[in-house]
Amino acid sequence: GERLTPARIALAASGGHGRITVRRMPRIALIATGDELVPAGTDAGDDLLPESNTIMLASIFSDLPCDINIIGIVPVSLSKIVAAIQSVDADLLVTIGGASVGDHDLVKPALEHFGAVLDFWKVAMRPGKPVIAGKLGEMLVIGLPGNPVSAFVSALLFAKPAAAALAGASAPFPGGIPMRLAAPIAANGNRTDHLRARLTKDGALPVGPNDSSAMTGLAAADCLIVRPPNAHPLATGDDVTVIMLKS
Repeated sequence: GERLTPARIALAASGGHGRITVRRMPRIALIATGDELVPAGTDAGDDLLPESNTIMLASIFSDLPCDINIIGIVPVSLSKIVAAIQSVDADLLVTIGGASVGDHDLVKPALEHFGAVLDFWKVAMRPGKPVIAGKLGEMLVIGLPGNPVSAFVSALLFAKPAAAALAGASAPFPGGIPMRLAAPIAANGNRTDHLRARLTKDGALPVGPNDSSAMTGLAAADCLIVRPPNAHPLATGDDVTVIMLKS
């Protein structure tokens, strides 16, 4: 369950092991859904958006031993989403967008078309409430919300640990680190919150904006402050738990 770092490889070799058993690299497929999406770098126009989530997720997975296949953008059509899912040959399928309850949220119906077993749908967290998790045959499926910050946080907490577990990690989930607050924060609501923050000499400093579609706050952050449900307000110097982000 441990990563083979250069030192661990040397340790195995110095112990006389010419060959060792490792876990096969998991195959991960990424699908983005949305009629408003166009590939990054093309002219988006007034009513279209550059698709950034699959590129972001590929980077999130990049420090894991895995094989990433970006399927691309699929229009909001049940038949087209079904066809895209049917074409996937992977150990983990990650969809982005279409995971909520609106008329254009068709990922769950598409999975149910194949008889997928859904373990859960929706999580009491912010951002990232509409998360889907289940299995389609032997393939794990994680459905993420389409807002980029929601997709980032839910990928960090669900999709990346799933990929790490498939790769053989014995401790796949991101660990929390105790930290002092560098500025006061308000009371929390009834969902676990993940505030974007930066590490400073005085501790974790929240950075905004904190809207689920605001990438500027996330781009400025190097950690997430984890706030339990119904947590009381905290003052500067109080202790919090943070999850570090990849630099």
